[in-house]
Amino acid sequence: MGWILVALGALLWGAIGPATIVVVGALLLVPQVRSRVPRPRLSWRGAGIGVLVAVVLAAVVVVLPDGTLPVPSNGGLLVTPAYEGRQVAAKPLDVDEPSQHPWLADSQINRPGPLGDNPESDSAWYGLESCRSMQFASNGRLVAICHDRRGPLLHVLDPESMRPLATKRLPAASQTDDAVRADACSGARFYLDNGDRAVLATTDGRIQAIGTADADGEPDLTVDQTWNLVKLIGEDDCLVRAMADWSGRIWWVSYQGRVGMLDTVAGGAKVLDLEEQITQPFSVDESGVFVTTDRALYRLVVDDRGAAKVSWRTTYDRGVEVKSGQIAQGSGSGPALVDDNLVAIADNAEPRMQVAFHDRSTGAEVCKSAVFDGGESATETSLVSVGSGVVVTNDHGRRSVASTLLGFTPTGGMARVDHADGACRVVWTNPVAAVSTRPVVSWATGLVYTMAKRPSAWGVSAWYLTALDVRDGKRAFAVRTGTGVLHTPRLSFVALGKDGAAYVGHRSGLVRVRDAERAKK
Repeated sequence: MGWILVALGALLWGAIGPATIVVVGALLLVPQVRSRVPRPRLSWRGAGIGVLVAVVLAAVVVVLPDGTLPVPSNGGLLVTPAYEGRQVAAKPLDVDEPSQHPWLADSQINRPGPLGDNPESDSAWYGLESCRSMQFASNGRLVAICHDRRGPLLHVLDPESMRPLATKRLPAASQTDDAVRADACSGARFYLDNGDRAVLATTDGRIQAIGTADADGEPDLTVDQTWNLVKLIGEDDCLVRAMADWSGRIWWVSYQGRVGMLDTVAGGAKVLDLEEQITQPFSVDESGVFVTTDRALYRLVVDDRGAAKVSWRTTYDRGVEVKSGQIAQGSGSGPALVDDNLVAIADNAEPRMQVAFHDRSTGAEVCKSAVFDGGESATETSLVSVGSGVVVTNDHGRRSVASTLLGFTPTGGMARVDHADGACRVVWTNPVAAVSTRPVVSWATGLVYTMAKRPSAWGVSAWYLTALDVRDGKRAFAVRTGTGVLHTPRLSFVALGKDGAAYVGHRSGLVRVRDAERAKK
């Protein structure tokens, strides 16, 4: 009888999730029900069997290779819809695509994404590895950085099975009481160069270029080049990110505001101290490098002597405090490059943050527009360019994983802001709670994809890959990817494969959503 009750309880939990506790508690208040429930009889034999079962299950999870098992959900599957919306037709954006960076791997903006045609969701469980950034190599393999308790790991993944084909442990996370520094210098950001090398800033002050395939094209992770920058940044500083410019020089930024470049052709390194905190990624175009500090937006260029110099500096409204959902005070977005030679950032103004567009050549502010509701706007997510404007995500209310437990949902929201003839306007706003996820725009489908959380009166934390029409902000469809804390994204990226599948990292691995017809191929 006891095992039957346990099985029924498990089924009920799978159906309605945490509300099971309330239902069972209410039933036990009824004397007639309580009298029929057999009292548990504890025995050493029963306890031993329970412990043995738990040990065997744990051993299976540990022994099996990463990605073999799907990420377990936490119930509530009956009270949360598996799919909402409808299939849509691809409507490519009628805008000029940005020029392909000559030193980077192929951009994914021209790749298709799911269209809602009976979409399927699959996941791969990596234990307690939290996966954030990922990109596709030219051979179609997925390259990702995930974090466990020791620090970051670099993976080459099979996009079909989502299992690691090669893994390399990177330098361990640095020990610090500064939570902002720990996040900014976590070693989670990288880029793939035009030779499919993963170029990244490590937690111990180095830049490494790591090949992702051997001479025969088989998956392999071998350090090709290393540049030690500790003497340039000092023992008390750390690297935030590295990125190649259009001439092949590798630029880097540090937490304490140092900016430098490595000339990979002529050799040598240059450094410039901005003396302002940097926590966000930066952008490059044919003419220079755009960096956001906690006080200003910069354009950096190379002078006639081959040294880095400030072309212009423009301050923005940095607010008066760190807002809910932000890591540090100041702009929570890296600069985004848009049409008409403009660069956009989100500031930290009160009561509403603003998206501001600046002239790339002079730094002059062209226009700006406030977004989201008063007192409930903040971002720690990079803006996403859509040609004439950007998509901005509202992270307000995201304090920790507890913000999304038991059906609770932060403020959230996404908006599109465009510029035209020197004026800014908010094209649309959608209340979708896309916290902790950097969305991606598919110029091939005209959709913006993100991972979203929705509130639940049943106390179920359900996560959905959500597609919005980038033209009007209306939701096209949403696919449930899982429930519970293990499916929570953590400053994750959405990546699109050439086959139209969407991949997202979260706190315990990866999830993939693709249309049914594509899944059969």
